[in-house]
Amino acid sequence: MKEYRRIYVVDSPESLPESSIVLGEGEKASVTFLVFPGVSVDIPVSVEFTGENAELSLRGIYICGGGEKVNIRTDVRHNVPGCVSDQLVNGIAAGDAHVTFYGKIVVAHGAQKTQAYQSNHNVVLTPSAKVDTRPQLEIYADDVKCSHGATVGSLNEDEQFYMRSRGIPEAEAKVLQMISFVAPVLDDIEDEEKKAELSARVEEAIRSII
Repeated sequence: MKEYRRIYVVDSPESLPESSIVLGEGEKASVTFLVFPGVSVDIPVSVEFTGENAELSLRGIYICGGGEKVNIRTDVRHNVPGCVSDQLVNGIAAGDAHVTFYGKIVVAHGAQKTQAYQSNHNVVLTPSAKVDTRPQLEIYADDVKCSHGATVGSLNEDEQFYMRSRGIPEAEAKVLQMISFVAPVLDDIEDEEKKAELSARVEEAIRSII
């Protein structure tokens, strides 16, 4: 049984995740991508289930603080029964950044017992930043568990007030909020040293766009 674990650090237009993954019977894939400030990039991720009882975990973070244009496209196709896919993409947009998330899940006729989940959550820090999110489900089987959701909003002012009442400066309170917002995306990384390294890079990136 094959198990794929891939982490893509997107800090230049050339550092893209591979465009397609095919999962056979019992295979597992864990894919995480991180888009750092200053990069305009297209990220296409295509996953096709061709064997039963396969699993996918797809995670992503984007942090944009200027005039970046980031397009994230995920296409996950459940062609056979009994497979599981779980997608979580969280991002932060500031400056004049424009981010598009287009996520599609297709559950084919006969792909019973499929579990497919997709979430995209976004924080917009400036009036000129823009996020378009378009999650989609196409389901042609009737015995499945599937969901998708998307949010676009600003930082929680009540949380900021609470932290500021505890003596935390406003700018630091915002940083802590944003770190907490994207942190769940990194939970899938089993290598603790790698997780700590990426967490530090994410914090540095967040501080750079405040």
